[in-house]
Amino acid sequence: MTESSQPVTRSFVLIIIPAIDLKNGKCVRLLQGDFSRSTTYSDHPVDIAVQWQKKGAERIHIVDLDGSRTGSPQNTDVIREIVQNVDIPVEVGGGIRSLQTAELYLGTGARWVILGTAALKDRSFVMKACEVFKEAIILGIDAKDGEIMVEGWIEGSGQSAYDIAKSYEHSGVDAIVYTDISRDGMETGVNISATKKMAETVKIPIIASGGVAGIKDIEELVTVANTGIIGVIVGKALYTGALKIEDALYHVGTRGDQ
Repeated sequence: MTESSQPVTRSFVLIIIPAIDLKNGKCVRLLQGDFSRSTTYSDHPVDIAVQWQKKGAERIHIVDLDGSRTGSPQNTDVIREIVQNVDIPVEVGGGIRSLQTAELYLGTGARWVILGTAALKDRSFVMKACEVFKEAIILGIDAKDGEIMVEGWIEGSGQSAYDIAKSYEHSGVDAIVYTDISRDGMETGVNISATKKMAETVKIPIIASGGVAGIKDIEELVTVANTGIIGVIVGKALYTGALKIEDALYHVGTRGDQ
């Protein structure tokens, strides 16, 4: 922490959410969602989750990458073990396309499940999930140039991310994870303007995702958090050391002991 750094005092708390992406049971990061550009950071994702909790994380974001491609759970045992070994809330996404799968993950103790492809392809499922699992459904909107991408980010939908988000305004969705996939894993900076636009488009709380490069992104998100941005998912920058979670937490004012 530099001497000039000061915690931010404000009424809007930006939650720093470390990401754990699972592929073949390992903790990996992809570049722009491309499975052929995968880097393994740990063979022991449970240890990674415990580490983030010890450093002060208030929530963990888990994605079953294999599940996102197959449409069914592929890393359930690892996810269950992570949930059982941390005391903070966990949100899980990747291939959740049925009530049974949502129930499976929530049954492990996960606090939220993230529905992505289903939001576009099966609206009735999303609405039913919001009804059955109240306050436990997060909508995952993955976009490139404002267009929703589906099927593990390999297909364009031809539909506006903002229009789809607006259509779920009164569904009971607890939050929206908005990911700019052109920046995900690239450490090129969060798409602040697009994230802010999403937050201003809907009354649903927004979680920013994709491209966090360092503390500057946290600083910029803090300045627009009052539009309805409640958190930011951080992946590669934490694993490479470009961003220390302690610094991010201190900066948003949730830790004052640094």
